[in-house]
Amino acid sequence: MLETLLGFALVLTRLSAFFLILPVFGWMAIPVRVKVAATVLLSVFFCIMTPLGVDAATVSTVKAVLLLASEATYGLALGLMVTLLFSVVKLSGQIIERQMGLTMANILDPMTGESARPLGSLLETLFILLFLGANGHHLFLLIIAKSYVAFPAGTIPTVGVLTTGVITAGSAMLIAGLRLAAPMLAAFLVLMVALALLARLVPEMNILFISMPVRIGLGLLMAGTFLPFINGYITEMANWMARILPL
Repeated sequence: MLETLLGFALVLTRLSAFFLILPVFGWMAIPVRVKVAATVLLSVFFCIMTPLGVDAATVSTVKAVLLLASEATYGLALGLMVTLLFSVVKLSGQIIERQMGLTMANILDPMTGESARPLGSLLETLFILLFLGANGHHLFLLIIAKSYVAFPAGTIPTVGVLTTGVITAGSAMLIAGLRLAAPMLAAFLVLMVALALLARLVPEMNILFISMPVRIGLGLLMAGTFLPFINGYITEMANWMARILPL
């Protein structure tokens, strides 16, 4: 009985921390009762299917608290890595919005309850729909399942491994976000050069007044051509997770 309760508590702690900041599952739009029910059911499943990594008979109260804290740290680190890789499309949308001059346009994101920009939120919503349409939510369950295979309840990677994984995931987010937004940046660079030449050729023309609608129109046009790359990033994100996550 003691081993079962300890194993369930360790599994529940890792899963709760993982789902706390995980995209889609951790959003405010999902009712709390649904989150709690899903977490408890998955905890029962993994508690039955995975063995306990420590001997419950030799675990003291202090060690049990430390094990729970370690499980929470591991779950939060995994969730943070996944969230960073999941935020690539939103980062690319923010780069495009900055080039379009829409940095002051803010809306309330109903999913997270935070302030967001319209184009970035739209691209992220499309990415989520494509991600869920491709059964991407199964990838989240596969990640937590592999974590229990590699590190059973009661055993986690070292702090150095977790820190390296988070830093690598952050670097991958910036690299992938800039790579996705690179065609848009090139198009806006060409537009700026063309407007600069036009300002030299026709000095009396109000370039600032003309550039705003042109930049917005070019940004929307490039965002339309950007959509096929969002679908391709789903596979790339899965590859990043396989290389970065400590599983």
